[in-house]
Amino acid sequence: MLKITFLASTLLIGLLSCTNNGNNKTTAEKETTADTLEYFNLRPKVEKEYGYTHAVKIGDDLKISGAVSMNDSGMLEAPGNMEQQMKNCYSDLEKILQHYGYTFDDVVVENVFTTSMEDFIKVSGFRNSIYKKQFPTGTWLEVKGLALPGQLIEIDMEAHKVKQ
Repeated sequence: MLKITFLASTLLIGLLSCTNNGNNKTTAEKETTADTLEYFNLRPKVEKEYGYTHAVKIGDDLKISGAVSMNDSGMLEAPGNMEQQMKNCYSDLEKILQHYGYTFDDVVVENVFTTSMEDFIKVSGFRNSIYKKQFPTGTWLEVKGLALPGQLIEIDMEAHKVKQ
């Protein structure tokens, strides 16, 4: 009986030692890899008025709110022109990516919201000039409407910077 108690005690102490060593390492790793939030407003006045932030960087991940075709005053640009609105969206998205030192090669998710999937499909080939290495994951959705009347497309995305 004494041998069984001794063996059980030894195993328990050994398990606790392994668990504690692992926890200490995990705690130390968490402390050194704590994520900070970095917000970015492309059009601060418009974003405040509508109640959103255009982008937030969390560690190596970047989340970008939907880009639409608008000027700095929040007015629609290129009404009725799907191709130009799409190009305007990508132009804004590129400004945000560049602000954080990212490129379209770092984009891992892209979601497209459009009021006309048929019109979007006709001009979607433009994306080949944006994504030269690999297309990101994503979803294309046809919606009834977007934030402003006349907006035909909105694109949001997520990017991740791989540590070198």
